[in-house]
Amino acid sequence: MKRPRITSQRATRVAFVVIVVFLLAQVAWWIIFQQRYIARVTRETLSAWQRDAATASLLYSARSQIAVREQLLVTYPHLRFGGERFEVDPVDLRAFRAEQTGHLRMFAFEGPFYALVILAGLYVIAVSLRAERELKRRQQNFLNAVSHEFKTPISTLRLLIETALYRPLKPEKQRDYLGRMDREVTRLEAMSEQVLASARLEHAPRVQTLAPAELNGAVREAVERERSGLEARGARLEVLYTPDTLPVSLDTAAFGTVLGNLLDNAVKYSSGPEKTVRVRLESRRHLAVVHVEDNGVGLAEHDKARVFDPFYRVGDELTRAAPGVGLGLHLVRSMTEAMNGWVRCDAPLDPQTGRGSRFSVVLPKRVERLPRASPSPEAAAD
Repeated sequence: MKRPRITSQRATRVAFVVIVVFLLAQVAWWIIFQQRYIARVTRETLSAWQRDAATASLLYSARSQIAVREQLLVTYPHLRFGGERFEVDPVDLRAFRAEQTGHLRMFAFEGPFYALVILAGLYVIAVSLRAERELKRRQQNFLNAVSHEFKTPISTLRLLIETALYRPLKPEKQRDYLGRMDREVTRLEAMSEQVLASARLEHAPRVQTLAPAELNGAVREAVERERSGLEARGARLEVLYTPDTLPVSLDTAAFGTVLGNLLDNAVKYSSGPEKTVRVRLESRRHLAVVHVEDNGVGLAEHDKARVFDPFYRVGDELTRAAPGVGLGLHLVRSMTEAMNGWVRCDAPLDPQTGRGSRFSVVLPKRVERLPRASPSPEAAAD
């Protein structure tokens, strides 16, 4: 019978559980021990004081002298003379009980605080280990995706080239082969550019230059540049511009990459022969927003906050049908933030079917500074 394999993740979890259980048990036992110890000390001290009171009363009754009484009060400062006999001073008794209660409260506070500090440290370590494992998993997914995404077009190119080399082809067949080669080279070029752009952002996260631009026009240029390729994949683009001008500061090349990646994702994760993608611009008080909406597979709630992380893709690379390497949305967020904006994901758009996604790129409007008015001749004369 094959024994179950103990993974490092499972071993780490078991170790953390054992440490936490041992820590809580140790703190609980420490508090109980201190409580019992203080209770025992209190009982013994009170019993000793009662014996001191009985002894002092006996000595005083034998002589009944004021000097003896004063000497006994000096010897036993925790006693007082009650008229006929000695007894424990209630003031000292209350002070002693208060002191012991303070010790007990101190131990009761220090124990949980100590446990809380240790548990917080363990939590930080556990989060760090989990993040490291997640990063390794995503890096492995990235390597699997890159291997697959590069291997497929290279294999296709090799097959087409070998066919063209060793078989005579008709002109129309040659054009078909050349077109397919061009598409595969474009695919390789796009993936290489994503990887290189991500590497450049890690070292220089700022975009090159921000120049004044009008967002309606920038969106129009980016959409028209991508339209033919997207429509060849079955996309039906709907673009809704705003009647108001949207002055912003952009790096037009970076913004083209942002919108291109969002449009590519919208088509990639939409099924059916006709994939409707809507680009909608919105003017807010101090903000300009570009929405990219689709009717695709949507996103689960736990994936919405992580889709912008580098190398993150939903599912497993070996079973995922949609091509990609998990860098597109990371570039979208990084480049948008470099242009002083941010990006938001809303999904699903239809809660009943769980389909549809909306990615919104939010940019601050550029403040137009009016030229300073020149003084009038009359004012100059004054």
